[in-house]
Amino acid sequence: MEQKIEKASRKPRVDSIRNRERLLDAATEIFSAGGTQASLEAVARRAGVGIGTLYRHFPTREALFEAVYRHEVDLLGDLAEQLAGDNEPVEGLKKWLQANVRLVAAKKGMIEALQLAAHGSSELKAYSYERMIGAIRLLLDRAVARGDVRDDVPPEDLLRTLVGIYYSQGTTDWQPTALRMVDVFVDGLRKR
Repeated sequence: MEQKIEKASRKPRVDSIRNRERLLDAATEIFSAGGTQASLEAVARRAGVGIGTLYRHFPTREALFEAVYRHEVDLLGDLAEQLAGDNEPVEGLKKWLQANVRLVAAKKGMIEALQLAAHGSSELKAYSYERMIGAIRLLLDRAVARGDVRDDVPPEDLLRTLVGIYYSQGTTDWQPTALRMVDVFVDGLRKR
């Protein structure tokens, strides 16, 4: 009788987790400055690790893009959870939308990488969609429950509007324009 020996799943080592985080931070910084063509060797150097360590965590450039994208989506989801405790739900929603705009403005060089990742795997699309919709729903539901905003705008419409703002880039004054668009949109959500 043949017995299968299952490998005990181990928690990642602390240094492995730290290296992964350093690689994500370095990739975010380098892709923001140099776009998707930035060298992976530069990412490894900036993170203070060897190229082998980078490839152990991210076997392909696309895997690194996806990890950076997922990390950015998680940061926005975490921010929504923090802002949900805001005494003024509409202000929390507005701050979250503004944070999205500022993130895109700060990561201009990384937009191509984020778009490549976003249009990549269907699992990543589903993950980011659910995380973003969940963040919006959390903030929007609080504002609706308090009677501050209309109850006829689903979270999906708010996400579509936000994506529309993302894609309106192109002018040198994009960020101030996008922030004004957020103000107009949030004002339009308010109950009259």
